Amino acid sequence: MSETSMEARESIDLDLRRYLSVLKRRWIPAATILVGTIALSALATMYVKSSYDAEGKLLFRIPSFKVVGSNLLPSNADGEEPSDLRSLVATQNPISTQIEVISSHPLLQRTIDKLQLKNAAGEPLKVADLQENLSLKIVGGTDILKISYKSRNPEEAAAVVNTVMNLYLENDVLTNRLEAEATRKFIAKQLPQSEAVVHKTEVALRIFRQKNNIADLTEETRSAVAIIGDLNNQINTVRAQLEDVNAQTNQLRQKLNLNSQQAIAVSSLSQSPAVQGVLTQLQEIERQLANERSRFQDENPVIVSLEARKANLTALLQQQVGNTLGTPAQVPQRLLQIGELRQTLIQNFLQLELQRNGLSNRLISLYNSRSTYERRTKIIPQLVQTQRQLERNVEVAESTYQTLLKKVQELQVAENRSAPNARIVAQATVPEKPESGKKLIVVALGAIFGTFLATTAMLLLELKDKSLKTLKEVREAYSYTLLGGIPLSSSKLRPRDRYAESAPTEIAVRDLPHSLTSEMYRMIQANLKFLSSDKVLKTIVVTSAVPREGKSTVSANLAAAIAQLGRKVLLIDADMRVPSQHHLWQLTNAAGLSEILVSQAEFHTAVYPVMDNLDVLTAGVRPPNPLALLDSKRMASLIKDFSQQYEYVIIDAPPLLLAADALTLSQMSDGILLVSRPGVIDSSSATAAQEMLSRSSHNVLGLVVNGIIDQNESSSYFYHAQQYFTSPESPREVVLQKRTRKPDSV
Repeated sequence: MSETSMEARESIDLDLRRYLSVLKRRWIPAATILVGTIALSALATMYVKSSYDAEGKLLFRIPSFKVVGSNLLPSNADGEEPSDLRSLVATQNPISTQIEVISSHPLLQRTIDKLQLKNAAGEPLKVADLQENLSLKIVGGTDILKISYKSRNPEEAAAVVNTVMNLYLENDVLTNRLEAEATRKFIAKQLPQSEAVVHKTEVALRIFRQKNNIADLTEETRSAVAIIGDLNNQINTVRAQLEDVNAQTNQLRQKLNLNSQQAIAVSSLSQSPAVQGVLTQLQEIERQLANERSRFQDENPVIVSLEARKANLTALLQQQVGNTLGTPAQVPQRLLQIGELRQTLIQNFLQLELQRNGLSNRLISLYNSRSTYERRTKIIPQLVQTQRQLERNVEVAESTYQTLLKKVQELQVAENRSAPNARIVAQATVPEKPESGKKLIVVALGAIFGTFLATTAMLLLELKDKSLKTLKEVREAYSYTLLGGIPLSSSKLRPRDRYAESAPTEIAVRDLPHSLTSEMYRMIQANLKFLSSDKVLKTIVVTSAVPREGKSTVSANLAAAIAQLGRKVLLIDADMRVPSQHHLWQLTNAAGLSEILVSQAEFHTAVYPVMDNLDVLTAGVRPPNPLALLDSKRMASLIKDFSQQYEYVIIDAPPLLLAADALTLSQMSDGILLVSRPGVIDSSSATAAQEMLSRSSHNVLGLVVNGIIDQNESSSYFYHAQQYFTSPESPREVVLQKRTRKPDSV
C-alpha cells in the first residue's frame, strides 16, 4: 500500500484505536441509550399474541423421464442419484422451483377448500392470508424442504401443513404421468430423424477422407516432419559443397582470366590440328618476316610477298577457328596455343563448372521437395480439425440416437409408475407450546436499533466536541517543531475530569527521577540545547494557547531537569492573574515578582531556593494591571540581570489567547516554548494562537505536547518506554533513591 493511500485512510479516521477511544469517552450515554431501547423492546413483547407453528418435511428426488424440449435430463443410468434434483439454471437451487409450485395459487386454493379454512370474521380464508403464514425453507446442505404454518389454532396449523404436502404429491404424480406419455410420443417421432443424421455424418466423414487421401494424419504428420528434417540436412550439405566449388571456380577464373565459355573455346582450339597447323605456318611466316625486315625495306617484293602470305594465313586461321567453334569469333593469338599447365587448369576449371551446375540443380530439387512437404504439413492441422469435427458429429449423432432409443424404453415403464418427485419424511404434528420467536425478534430488533441510536449519539457528541484529542491532531494544528511529549499518569486523573489540568503537589523530575515522565522532560531540555547551534538559549518563556494545558507544570519540571544537570536556573512565575508555582513548590506568595517590579521587595528576599541550582520567584500579590508591570523597562532590566546571574531563566507566562503578557515577555527573551494538551485545546484556538505568533514574528522555539493519554492515540508512543521504565528496581536502589531525594521546600 502506498503512502498516499495510507494517509487517505487516516484522514477519514479509519482507525480502530480512534473508535475505541471514542467509545471510552462516550460509553455512559451510549450504554444508557442501548439499555433503554432493549428495555422498551422487552416491554413491547408483552403485547405480542401467541401463535402455534407446525412443520413437516419433504425429500425431493428427480424422475428418470424429465425432459426439456428434446434434451433429456440425466437419469439413474447416467450416473445420477435419484435424490439429486437438477435445476435449469446452474446457479439456482432446483428445490426453489418446487417451492413456487407448492405456494402456487391453485394448490393453496385446493387446500382452503378441502379444510374449509375461515378467517377471524368467519369468511373463507384468502390465498394471500394463507401464503403470509405459510413458510417454505430448504434445509441447508440437503434436498429436504421444511414446510411450516403459523396459526392460533394448533390443530389447524398441523392440518394445513399435511394437506399442502399431500396435495403437492398427488399433483406431482399426475403431472409426471402426463409428461411421461407426452415425452415418449415426442421421442418416438425423433428416432427416424436421429438415425438419418447418423447416416449423413458417417457419409460426410468418408467423403472427406477419400477426397484428401487421408489414412492416418498423425502418422503422416510425424513422417512429414522427419522427411523435412532430412531434406534440411541434405540442403545444408549441398549448400556447403556448392560454396566450396564456387570458391575453387572463382580462384581458377582469376588465375585464367577466362569465363567458362572462353575456357571451352580455348581448350577446343588448342586441341584442333587444323588450327594448330595454320598457327604453326603463321608463326613461321612471322619469323621469316621479322628476319627479312632486318635486311629489306617494306616496299621490297620479298617483304610484300611475306605480308600477303601472312594475311592469307591469318584469314585462314580465323576461318579454322570459326569452323572449330561453330561460330565466327575473334580469339587472341596468344590463347590459340597454350601450355600443358594452362590446359590442365582449364580442364579443372571446366570440371568444377560442371560440378557446380550439378550441385545447383540438386539444391533446387531439394528446395522444391521441401516446399511440397511443408505445404502438406501446413494444411494437416486444418485437415485434423475438420476430421475431428466430423468424427464428433458422428459420435454426437450416434450418442443421441442411442439415448433416444433407451429413453423410449424407460418412458414406456414410467407411464405406469406412480412415484412422485418427493416423499414425506416427517408429518406435521399438533404443536403443544406456542412459539416465542416473535418476542426474540422484537428484542433483537430493539438491540439493533439501540446499537444504532447509541452509535449515532456517540458520533454526534464527538462531532460537537471540537477539542484536539491526540498528539497527531495537535501536531497537525501547529506547524512548530515537536520537542517532546509528556505522558499523563492515570493516577493523577479523576474519571470525571479526564481532560482537566490537575494540580498535583509532586514535581515528577524531583520526586520521581527514574520515571518515564522525568526522562521526557530531560529529552525536552536536550532538544532545547541543540535547537540553536549559533546562539545559546538562556531566557525561555513557557506559555500555552488556553488555560489548563499544563504550562506551569511543564515550566517547573523543565527548570528542575536543567538544574539537575548542574546548571543554575531561575524559575519566574509571571502569571500574576492565576499564579501556580507557589502551589507546585509549596511556597508562600506574600512577596514575589509584582513586589520587585514596584520596588516593594528585594530579589534576594523574594526568591526561594527549592533545589540544588534551582531558585523560584513567585508571582506575588496580583496587581491591578499585570501587563503594565511586565511591559516596563524595569521588567526588561530584571530579565537582563537575571540572565547574567543564572545560566537559564524559565518564565511561566499566562495563556496567549487570554492575555498579551506572553507576547510582551517574548520580546525580552530568547524565545517562546509553546505547551499544548490534547483534550483541552481545540482546533480554532490552536489556529488563532498560531496566527497571533506568526503576525508578531515571535521566535517560537518549539512545541511540547503535555498530558498524552497513550490509550487514546492511534499509535502507541510510550509502549516500549513504559516497559523499560517499569522494570523492577533492586531494594538497594530504592533505599538509595529515598536517601538522595531532596525536601520539597526550603
